[in-house]
Amino acid sequence: MEEKCEVCLTNKELSVLHEIAMLISKTYDIETSLAKSLQILKNNLYLENCAIHLLEDDRLNMFASQDFTKQQQILSSFRLGEGATGLAAQSKEPVVVENVHNDILFLNKSGIRNNQTISYVAVPMQVDKDVVGVLSATLTKTTEIDFDETIRILSIISSIFGQAIHSYQLNKKEKERLNDLQQYYKMEWDSKVHNFGDIIGQCEKMESVFKVIEQIADSNVTVLVRGETGTGKELVASAIHKRSRRKEEPFVKLNCAAITDTLIESELFGHEKGAFTDAKEMRKGRFELADGGTLFLDEIGDISASAQVKLLRVLQEREFERVGGGKTIKVNVRLIAATNRNLEQMVKDGEFREDLYYRLNVIPIDLPPLRERGDDIRLLVNFFLERSMKNHKKRVTLTEDAMEQLCSYPWPGNIRELENTIERIVLIGSEEGVSAKDMLLMLPALNDQKLSQNYQSRQIGDKTLEQIEKEAIEATLQNCDNSVAEAAQKLGLSQRQIRYKMQKYEIK
Repeated sequence: MEEKCEVCLTNKELSVLHEIAMLISKTYDIETSLAKSLQILKNNLYLENCAIHLLEDDRLNMFASQDFTKQQQILSSFRLGEGATGLAAQSKEPVVVENVHNDILFLNKSGIRNNQTISYVAVPMQVDKDVVGVLSATLTKTTEIDFDETIRILSIISSIFGQAIHSYQLNKKEKERLNDLQQYYKMEWDSKVHNFGDIIGQCEKMESVFKVIEQIADSNVTVLVRGETGTGKELVASAIHKRSRRKEEPFVKLNCAAITDTLIESELFGHEKGAFTDAKEMRKGRFELADGGTLFLDEIGDISASAQVKLLRVLQEREFERVGGGKTIKVNVRLIAATNRNLEQMVKDGEFREDLYYRLNVIPIDLPPLRERGDDIRLLVNFFLERSMKNHKKRVTLTEDAMEQLCSYPWPGNIRELENTIERIVLIGSEEGVSAKDMLLMLPALNDQKLSQNYQSRQIGDKTLEQIEKEAIEATLQNCDNSVAEAAQKLGLSQRQIRYKMQKYEIK
């Protein structure tokens, strides 16, 4: 027998450590490498029933083992403080059960029976004083080392295992995050209809918008972008993100008006498996996906009262729980919200929380409607024309009269309607040039004389914008024989948007 001292390891123990360290460093499959390492402990030091439990949500579940069946691994699960294994994790100190046959600390949940078994040792695996799990083993009559030596060697090995598992967990978490983002961006790409490119404009009102963006982009302040549908609120949010310190992190979006009240909380905060009927697996919400980056919530005025309460809490505490879950999740997210609704009036009517309104309205950015942007219309027409011609490999020119009609039209659907109209011009127009007469086919709303009188001279009179928008929708529906789909296409709106406005203005 080789001579030992309290501070020295035997040659056999050093050999075991070297073999395990080499195995861990060269194997990418952490579960397999840990299982093989436990086998090394058994073969060389005659430690039995070696196991590694990982701490997951205050519970120790078996991750790798030697001599355990699958069913026994499932049964061997401990709460913090439960049995010798749970106590080791809770106390952050090794726990020794000298006689497993008469000590209640040894629970033997797996049910393994071995008359040779004498003692049990559980050692916490720690990384920077945080417990990641427990390494355990039983000593039998054939074990070559005593309690102190077992604790010493397992403590050293637990440090190696702990670091390896910690790195594995970080890598797994990052892979999951990247996978979630990949799926999210794929979903966004598949559903994306409009892509305005960069912000285009040089009118005084847009210059003011640009100035605010430059001033606040690099901070973490919450922003509320306001403007009519189709004015480019998402584009402004994206511009803020791209100019911020978070530009390398995710930019995640959610249109609150497109999500039902019953699902909005799940979309924002995620849900646990079984939280509701269709929750077949755990799903992260937009806040988790945007961790470290920016979350853009469009149509914020459409979220339910209960979602408003939870959103306020996230803005205040930067934490939340998934639907159906109890674990508190902390996030670092910059929020940019947008709306085309009058939030002040909604607050007065009790439809929107006042405290949430003030939390959101830290930096307001008001986007002007297209009809108020003067020569920007001409810039946007030329931009969309060039891009559409490139996409369709077709050359189309506009006469000056046709351009004037485009510039004098009120564009109730704003930039989105303009983009759709230019797309139509390129597809239908001829290379000889699109005339003012041709524009009546390209933009049917020009046929409506009432609309033309109200807007072509830009004389709005005493009417409010809502009255003007209502009349524009009514006129377009009349020209389309009350076809909502056709009217939506001509106005550059989605069917969901035009139905919402019809309900808002009580248009039948």
